[in-house]
Amino acid sequence: MRLRTVEDVFAHAAAEGVDLRIDGTEVQVRRPRAGRPGRKAFVSGKKKQNTIKTTTFSDHQGRTLFSGVTRPGRMHDQTALRTEGIAEQFHQHPTVRAQVDDGYRGLANKFPEQISAPAKKPAKGTCDGDQRAWREAKRRQSEPFRIRYKAA
Repeated sequence: MRLRTVEDVFAHAAAEGVDLRIDGTEVQVRRPRAGRPGRKAFVSGKKKQNTIKTTTFSDHQGRTLFSGVTRPGRMHDQTALRTEGIAEQFHQHPTVRAQVDDGYRGLANKFPEQISAPAKKPAKGTCDGDQRAWREAKRRQSEPFRIRYKAA
């Protein structure tokens, strides 16, 4: 089975009852040649390198279902959501559930019953117990991703 569009991914998830995992992936690329318009758009603020990003959809077992269109590394994950129409798909498929990382917190706030995101990081002055609980919750959320990459 081939999923070629975001619409196909959401239709598959709704029909099969698959919980999605959505994450942005950055890949380092060669620097665009001089004089090219938009050359600075490829410099990622996170990695401080020239990168391209894709939004990747996987199932609850970590198998990649679809990698979205590539975009310059400077674009934030939230901007990519708007341009790729992912929020509209959650409106059209209210039974689809997803887990996301911190970059998609706005989407999780918009669809709290469908999307699960890790809790916000506690403030610097909070007790060690809160900090440990936050780290443990974040680790549990990302564990299937680590298992997939470790096995590969």
